[in-house]
Amino acid sequence: TPKMLTRKIKLWDINAHITCRLCNGYLIDATTVTECLHTFCRSCLVKYLEENNTCPTCRIVIHQSHPLQYIGHDRTMQDIVYKLVPGLQEAEMKKQREFYHKLGMEVPGDIKGETCSAKQHLDAHRNGETKPDENANKETSEEKQEEDNDYHRSDEQVSICLECNSSKLRGLKRKWIRCSAQATVLHLKKFIAKKLNLSSFNELDILCNEEILGKDHTLKFVVVTRWRFKKAPLLLHYRPKMDLL
Repeated sequence: TPKMLTRKIKLWDINAHITCRLCNGYLIDATTVTECLHTFCRSCLVKYLEENNTCPTCRIVIHQSHPLQYIGHDRTMQDIVYKLVPGLQEAEMKKQREFYHKLGMEVPGDIKGETCSAKQHLDAHRNGETKPDENANKETSEEKQEEDNDYHRSDEQVSICLECNSSKLRGLKRKWIRCSAQATVLHLKKFIAKKLNLSSFNELDILCNEEILGKDHTLKFVVVTRWRFKKAPLLLHYRPKMDLL
């Protein structure tokens, strides 16, 4: 029977799998090392890799000179953590809002959206307002909205200047662009390759402050970690890919 197959597990028993080894807190913005698949909070891992090039857990060398290029956001793990730990997502969104208010900065749209969505969902369940038919209608409405999307124009936006720093490639006719902060370095590589008629976007490196950026880094992550407190636009350089030893 279903009752026999259901077994309750205490959160304490799985804490080791959903906490960061660096801060001992629950994973926030979970980021995984591609070499060994160990996961940490993004801010903790980035700070650690400023002085080290090995995994904090198993000590395997991530990369001799560019370890930040071999880590990636783990959306699945973060979703699991938020679902397992009651109130964690709401508490984190509150902290982020307070952080932006303290600096006198506008709260990014994605934080507003996640907070509002989570609060509405929680209130609906508490009040017993969510019904199967309503859920079905909501899913249908969301699917229709995805079909008529605005191509991320409502996302937090980032202004970028793309400069070429190699004589082997030509510069872009329009080097200033504005796009979603959720776009990744890989998206920029594909954009540049298309504009320059390159056979493959893998032929490119994109740099910020002379440091090669990982393809999975979002532009928001690049701004926060490498362009904080500097004026817009975010200045990025591109060049032919160089094989790293």
